[in-house]
Amino acid sequence: QVRVVESGGGLVQAGGSLRLSCAASGDILSINVMGWYRQTPGKQRELVGKISRTGSTNYADFVKGRFTISRDSAKNTVNLQMNSLKPEDTAVYYCNAGGRYYHSSSVGVTDFDSWGQGIQVTVSS
Repeated sequence: QVRVVESGGGLVQAGGSLRLSCAASGDILSINVMGWYRQTPGKQRELVGKISRTGSTNYADFVKGRFTISRDSAKNTVNLQMNSLKPEDTAVYYCNAGGRYYHSSSVGVTDFDSWGQGIQVTVSS
């Protein structure tokens, strides 16, 4: 089983910055993509940004130029640096990781797609 844990959320004023961190642990062989998503009440979870194993990134239009994703593949961690925060960025942010891991002797190596429990980010106006 692969566990994903987020940290670093909280309350910040508009225009401020926050840094979210995420760590994946378990019998991981490789992680292809790590990403950040967010969700507000009554809305679907949406992509914020993601980063591949090679370092290529993909961002949602609403965060381009403000948010930056970075990754430490050796440590299975990903960070989300959020600058120039706006009240509309208020949401629960989720980390996602997908790749290959060792499941068990009977199953062997298989794919995983794991989510963290989510972390609250609140931007006050």
